[in-house]
Amino acid sequence: MKQYLERSMSFGLYTALLEHLVEEGKTTGVKQSESLANFTKLNFQRMNRLAKTITLSDETADAVRANVLPQTWLVITEAWCGDAAQNIPIIEKIAAKSDIIETRYILRDENPQLIDRFLTFGARAVPKVIALDRSTNKVIWTWGARPKTAQELFVSLKVKGVEKATIMEELQRWYNEDKGRSVLNEFSELLLGSGGRKTSRAAA
Repeated sequence: MKQYLERSMSFGLYTALLEHLVEEGKTTGVKQSESLANFTKLNFQRMNRLAKTITLSDETADAVRANVLPQTWLVITEAWCGDAAQNIPIIEKIAAKSDIIETRYILRDENPQLIDRFLTFGARAVPKVIALDRSTNKVIWTWGARPKTAQELFVSLKVKGVEKATIMEELQRWYNEDKGRSVLNEFSELLLGSGGRKTSRAAA
């Protein structure tokens, strides 16, 4: 994993990249189109809005405090990805609460060998979070590309043959109603399971 960490970027550099792409009317990756550029612009706006409105639950804050294992969260993503825009601001807010969790960002299409090690039901779905033990760079756990309930919705609609545009609309509706709760809950469980110790509230 060392080579991927070396070519990864901080969250600040990632958001600066997105801002530059929006100004240029472009997106990440080799494939460029007006629709992908528009998605990138929408995603950048959505990420900024969510970053201002999302707050950690008490349970998640407790889970972050309970974690005693220094970790690096390597996030595989692309600027045009709607799921990334919905989930990354929450993931970043969780990590920012801890002094021993660092996030790094890397682009999927520039690193096919990496994403192919962490497929989601055989697909190169993003965002994908790979949690690494900071002292060894060994994988502790992975998450993605979307919360479990959202993934179940996606699969059920896809099996029914629903058009992709409609699936994306349904997922957007789900995200609006969920308001980040599922991501917070799932990451709380991952933190407590991988490097957590009990706190007074977490033990209650």
